[in-house]
Amino acid sequence: MEFVRYLFEHGGSVSNIISSRNGNLLEEITHNNHIFFVCLFEKAKGKLLIENNYQYREGAPLIEYYYNCGKTLGRLHQISKGYTPVHHRYSFHDKFNAEYIDKMIPCSLSLLKAKMVELLDTLGGLSRDQETFGMIHFDYNDGNYSIDSDTGQITVYDFDNSCFGWYMLDLASIWRNGVGWIQFEPDASRRRKFMDDYFESVLAGYRSETNLEESILAKLPLFIQVNLMENILDRFEYMSNNGEEPECDEELSYLIKCLEEDISYIGFFHEIYSSEEPFEYENRNI
Repeated sequence: MEFVRYLFEHGGSVSNIISSRNGNLLEEITHNNHIFFVCLFEKAKGKLLIENNYQYREGAPLIEYYYNCGKTLGRLHQISKGYTPVHHRYSFHDKFNAEYIDKMIPCSLSLLKAKMVELLDTLGGLSRDQETFGMIHFDYNDGNYSIDSDTGQITVYDFDNSCFGWYMLDLASIWRNGVGWIQFEPDASRRRKFMDDYFESVLAGYRSETNLEESILAKLPLFIQVNLMENILDRFEYMSNNGEEPECDEELSYLIKCLEEDISYIGFFHEIYSSEEPFEYENRNI
């Protein structure tokens, strides 16, 4: 909440936190021997894309939306580069480490575990300077922002996953968001051409607000794999928290295969991909 308020006060397009009557961002309330922590946010102007049946605002081209996705994120990252927290917030490696992987991933998936640890080792060798590493949203997708139908402005919320990490992790999320616009195209070369054009528009918007070196951008495939790893771990954590036995459906099996076999770009340009059954693979036993 401290970070969200900081972003808002420095011109970030986020849902601002409304201070309580006591002037606090957070209030603690005890009711029936239970403690609740309560905060309140302004409602973002506009709608989710899904609420508009994935139709962008009338009269405006989709390329405007792609550009604004990058521009909005670029502004948040630029502001984040000047942010020094008062209250502690965890970093990527505080959660994503070998111990967590070993706890979440079943022993039968030993290759998957090894590939995840290998990814973490690779990340460990990357720079963490002010231009590449800071507070990120870490769940930047069209389910976590609203779009103003009059102006196209994007207002971001749901910062629950925010942590200190590489800014490229958020850009990898934007890349993954784009596949939904072309996932039913059977021609892999056309899918690639669309994704290149789409991400070029995103980057144009992003770079209008903040710097992005080519050397870190070249590692996009790595960060997409890390994003993939986080998604897989999140699925297994969800099953664990809900007392469910670990189980792989077609989607999870697909993601695991991409990670185990080092298939880049979530297999979107690979022979594993089927436009008739996007991101699905035969179930595997655990």
